Amino acid sequence: MADMTRGTRARSNVVEPSKPRLLKLLGPGLVTGAADDDPSGIATYSQAGAQFGFRLGWTLVLTYPLMIVIQAISARIGRTTGLGIAGNVRRHYPPWLLYGLVGALTFANVCNIGADLGAMAEATRLLIPAIPSWSLLGAFALMCAGGQIFLHHKRYVAILKWLTLSLFAYFAVLCVVHVDWSEFFLGLVWPRLNLDKEFWLMVAAILGTTISPYLFFWQAAQEVEDTKTEPIREPLLQRPKQGANALARIRLDTVIGMAISNLVALAIMATAAATLHGSKVKEIESAAQAAEALRPLAGPFAFALFSLGIIGTGLLSVPVLAGSAAYALGEARRWPVGLSRQPNQARAFYGTIAAATVIGAIANVLKISPIKALVWSAVLNAIAAVPIMVLLMQMGSNPAVMGKFTISRRSRVIGWFATSVMGVASLGFIISLCFK
Repeated sequence: MADMTRGTRARSNVVEPSKPRLLKLLGPGLVTGAADDDPSGIATYSQAGAQFGFRLGWTLVLTYPLMIVIQAISARIGRTTGLGIAGNVRRHYPPWLLYGLVGALTFANVCNIGADLGAMAEATRLLIPAIPSWSLLGAFALMCAGGQIFLHHKRYVAILKWLTLSLFAYFAVLCVVHVDWSEFFLGLVWPRLNLDKEFWLMVAAILGTTISPYLFFWQAAQEVEDTKTEPIREPLLQRPKQGANALARIRLDTVIGMAISNLVALAIMATAAATLHGSKVKEIESAAQAAEALRPLAGPFAFALFSLGIIGTGLLSVPVLAGSAAYALGEARRWPVGLSRQPNQARAFYGTIAAATVIGAIANVLKISPIKALVWSAVLNAIAAVPIMVLLMQMGSNPAVMGKFTISRRSRVIGWFATSVMGVASLGFIISLCFK
């Protein structure tokens, strides 16, 4: 049949029944949390540790509950309605708002893809200098886009799950450096604030890195994918009896995924604080530069692990960035979308994934500054994040959208608090760029 998806030819479980039950339950939330620690994020956390030591650890404690609530709301919307975020915005809001948000998200994601691919190529050349950058960019772009386009959805989901193991490289690095644990724990529980512009710029950068629009779109879209590839799962508006189990799974998946995300970020920040803070290295402009700076201070083993972690996280995050842009644009344009579809059933969707990845790679070949690309993507993310979070809160609370599965009062309080925090941080970040 023309509408037959790749998932209907497979068994209903994303992973085989022989796998541990917890691994079967984890999926969109785990991958989303891991993708949050992309090479661009690694550079941000490294810069925070190098510049401020352990002082900013509290930001990752603060963002953890905020991430859980916002990502869980995103997933809940997808699982309940059977549409991603852009599809719901298209249905309930004016076109100018839809295309403005989707345009900003897509441009920011492409900039991020370029920076991440560049960091992956740099990290590989640190380990194997003889390989030219252009060939590495092409190889990584082909791997990231090709996996999404040509692999069976169930197999691709399994690969993304296994790639999350690359994050454990940063825990291993932390184990081989000397950490002042009293300062580490003090930084977690005691915010030492000041009025320094650079301090608040870094706080805003950490918030913008941990709570990013592309993560909202990706997790919601993957919940929709599950209703297409799992014969027993349907949107909750159509099968309300599935609600209790579905929402419990989403909570567990999101809590674990966001915990891994922030623990890895904390490990990266602590590694940079323990090694680079107090040295002559104060400015970290890329994840690869952070890895290179570690070599004389923490030894070749820590340097190699840090570099391999950059490559692994990039292989995970670049497909998420390209995929979230394709889902958003495809739903806005009413295209057939979904990684569970064959390429000939969703040509525009897969074409967007390929185009976003290729454009990001070309930006590096043309010597477009990855740091400038990151700045502009951060600005666009800052502009887009707050209105998208406002829309998420409105849709999640609206019975016309969610039926009886509207979000709880506690989720509303925390969600609006997260939106307010992001609003203040984003405004401060944009103002700081204007007066830089």
